[in-house]
Amino acid sequence: QGHLLEAGGGSVQTGGSLRLSCAFSAYTILPSSMGWFRQAPEKEREGVALSDGDGTTTYAEPVKGRFSISRSNDKRILYLQMNNLKPEDTAKYYCAARRFGQATMNPQDYDSWGQGTQVTVSS
Repeated sequence: QGHLLEAGGGSVQTGGSLRLSCAFSAYTILPSSMGWFRQAPEKEREGVALSDGDGTTTYAEPVKGRFSISRSNDKRILYLQMNNLKPEDTAKYYCAARRFGQATMNPQDYDSWGQGTQVTVSS
C-alpha cells in the first residue's frame, strides 16, 4: 500500500495541454479518495482536483473549466487532463491517496504521496 507513481509532466506554451497520470497498482484495497495537488517554488502545496470513491469530483477555483480529473479503478490509474494551461499553473504536481474518508483540499488528510512531476508553462 502507499506507492504512487506520477508521469506526464513537461513543458508547454500558454494554451497548451498535458495529461498527468498516477499509477496506484500497489493498492489491493482501493483508496477512499484521491487527489492532485501542486506546489510552486516558495509556495504551499495546494489542492487542484479531487476524486471521491462515489465518483464525485471537486476542483479548485483557478482550474475549473480547464482541468479534469478521472480515475480508472480497474487499471489503478488516476488522471489529470489539463487544458488551456497558463504560466501560473507552473508547479510540481503530486498525486495523493487517502485510505479512509472523503477527499479534501487539505494535504495533511492524505496518507500517501507520489514523488511529483514537473509542469512548466511558458508565456
